[in-house]
Amino acid sequence: MATRTTIDRIAEHVGTEVELRGWLYNKRSSGKLHFLEVRDGTGIAQCVVFKGDVSAELFEAAGKLTQETSLTLTGSVREHGKRKGEYEVGVTSLTPLAATVGEYPISPKDHGTDFLMDNRHLWLRSKRQHAILRVRAEIIAAVRDYFDDNGFTLVDAPIFTPNACEGTSTLFETDYHGEAAYLTQSGQLYMEAAAAAVGKAYCFGPTFRAEKSKTRRHLAEFWMVEPEVAFMDLQGDMDLAEDFLVSVVARVLDRRKNELITLERDTSHLERVQKPFPRITYADAIQTLTDAGTGAKYGDDFGGDEETVISAKFDRPVIVSRYPMDLKAFYFKRDPEAPQLALNMDVLAPEGYGEIIGGGQREDDLATLEAAIDHHKLPREAFSWYLDLRRYGSFPHAGFGLGIERTVAWICGLPHVRETIPFPRMLNRLSP
Repeated sequence: MATRTTIDRIAEHVGTEVELRGWLYNKRSSGKLHFLEVRDGTGIAQCVVFKGDVSAELFEAAGKLTQETSLTLTGSVREHGKRKGEYEVGVTSLTPLAATVGEYPISPKDHGTDFLMDNRHLWLRSKRQHAILRVRAEIIAAVRDYFDDNGFTLVDAPIFTPNACEGTSTLFETDYHGEAAYLTQSGQLYMEAAAAAVGKAYCFGPTFRAEKSKTRRHLAEFWMVEPEVAFMDLQGDMDLAEDFLVSVVARVLDRRKNELITLERDTSHLERVQKPFPRITYADAIQTLTDAGTGAKYGDDFGGDEETVISAKFDRPVIVSRYPMDLKAFYFKRDPEAPQLALNMDVLAPEGYGEIIGGGQREDDLATLEAAIDHHKLPREAFSWYLDLRRYGSFPHAGFGLGIERTVAWICGLPHVRETIPFPRMLNRLSP
C-alpha cells in the first residue's frame, strides 16, 4: 500500500512506495526512460518511468503527457543517481487526471515581461515565482510572529476611510452611500487610537496609493504592517525597527535557504543584516549626496536615486532621521532641540532597494497638532476623532510602517516589485 505524501517529504520514505499528486512541470525522454519533473506545490521531484517496470500502455501514455497535466502516480523513492542529497521516484503506476487543452502558454523558452504578466495566473507555477511566494509567506509569518511574541495586539484598521493621512492627492476615491470615501493609504491614525487602548498595537493589511508612478518600487495596491507603541520616543522607535528587521531576515535565511538558492540570491548581503544599524541624520545624508556630486541640496526630499547613493556607503540597512519638518506629514512631532526638524526616521535597505520602513514619533500636544492640520490646509472636522486622542489622556507615542513588497524585493534580490505580490496592481495593470 503506497503512502500518500508530498515532494518536500519524500526523503522520509526512501526505499518505500509513495503516492504523489501534482502537475507535470517538464519532461524529457531517452529510449526506454521518461524523466518526468512533477511539482505538487511543495517542491519538484524527478519521477522516472522505465519501460521495463510498467506496462507498454502506461509507458506510451507517459510519453504523451503534456506540460501541466495533473496526475497521480505511485513509485518507490530512491536517492538521485547523480545529485547527492536529492531523491527521485521510480514510477510503477501513473494516472493522468486532466490534460491541458491545447499547448500550455508558458513553455520553457524565454518570454517577454508583458506576456508573463498577462499570464500571471499561470506564471505563478514556475520555479522562480514559486520560490518568491514561499519567501513572501515566510516574511509575513515572521512579521506576525515577531509582534505577537513581543506583546503587541493585532488591531485591524478599516479599508474605507473618511479622510487621508496626508491629503487626498494620492488616494483612490469611491462613493460610500452618497458620500466620498477613500481606500486607505495607511492604518497609522487608527493604530494611534489602538495604542491608547492596548499599549502596543499593530495592523497588517492592504493599502492603496493612486499616484501615477511607473518606477520599479511602486504598486497601486500593497501590504503594510504598522506597529504603534504608547510611551515610545524616536530612539525607541528606531530600536524597534532595527530589532524587528534583523529578526525577519534571520528567519528567512534559516527557513528559506532552498528558495533563495533557486532565486540565485547572494545571501552574504543578508547575513550582514545584524545590529547595530548605522544611524545618520538627514543633514549627514545630504552631505553624502553632495560629496557624490548628485546636485541634491538641503531641503530636498529623497527619491530612489538618492536613497541608492546614501545606502551604498553601508553593508546593512541604514537609519536616516530628523528630516526637515516641511518634508513630513502633519502628525510628526518636532524635535524640541531643533523645531525645524521632525522626529522621524526612515530605514533604507542596502543594494539600492531604498526605503522599506518609514515612521517616527507622533505629535501629542493638542494645540500643536491643530496648528499643523491648519498649516497643511486639511479639514479639521475630518480629524476630530484623531484630535480626541490628544484631548483625553494624551501620551507620547511612536510607530512605523513596513511595506511587504519592497521587503520581499530586497530579501529575494528582485529588480522590480511586480514579482513580489501574486497579482500586482500597477498604473496600467488591473488584470488578471
